[in-house]
Amino acid sequence: MSLEMFSLKGKTALVTGGSRGIGAAICESLAEAGADVAVVSRKVEKCELVAEKVRAKGARAIAGGAHVGKTDDCRRAVEATVQAFGGIDILVNNAATNPVFGPSADCSDDAFDKIFAVNVKGPFMLTKLVVPHMEKRGGGAIVNIVSVAGLVPAPMIGVYSMSKAALIHQTKTFAKELGVYGIRVNAVAPGLVKTDFSRALWEAEEMIKEFLGKQPIQKLAEPKDICGAVVFLASPASALMTGSVVVVDGGQLTG
Repeated sequence: MSLEMFSLKGKTALVTGGSRGIGAAICESLAEAGADVAVVSRKVEKCELVAEKVRAKGARAIAGGAHVGKTDDCRRAVEATVQAFGGIDILVNNAATNPVFGPSADCSDDAFDKIFAVNVKGPFMLTKLVVPHMEKRGGGAIVNIVSVAGLVPAPMIGVYSMSKAALIHQTKTFAKELGVYGIRVNAVAPGLVKTDFSRALWEAEEMIKEFLGKQPIQKLAEPKDICGAVVFLASPASALMTGSVVVVDGGQLTG
């Protein structure tokens, strides 16, 4: 087997939620594998900082400001990527939100709508928008960042869990529909990762101690730990994989 199977040289990737945490690490890893990267999130200034790191690795990069819960913003992000690089080969739907922490029944209508707009509708719209561009190139790879909470409901983040379960099903649905165009759709399901997004979970000392005590690999994941699976699913090395959910959780779901 040649390591060229993992190469993304000559490919273009659009990564949402790319300004920090897992998204920023994914942008850098895709660049290391050879891809040019469109770094997209709501805060374009922070995207530019990540884009600079991508360029330092020898890849081209653009920074784009977009709220993925808004269809017009999604459209502009795709158009800017195509204008800058001539097309799109890889889409990583990483942007997510979870403004509530508590029982699901206490979630407000506004919070519910926001979670599903960003976590489900955004990836749906972006997938629809990139399909014509991937078709022109003979195919492509879409990687959705989901969560183990989408496979097994997690306490206190129930609506977030519901949204990630929906995204997993969206992954499988598009995989069935888009394979004929050479477009593969897979997902990566991280466990708990040490990011600002999950701070409420890993800063709770007793909670994290109990959590890691049940996990075979007793280590809190860092953003870089998720990137290998993403690069794999974006590369020719996974050419016969579609509709799959790759779990990266330190063994959390083993029980």
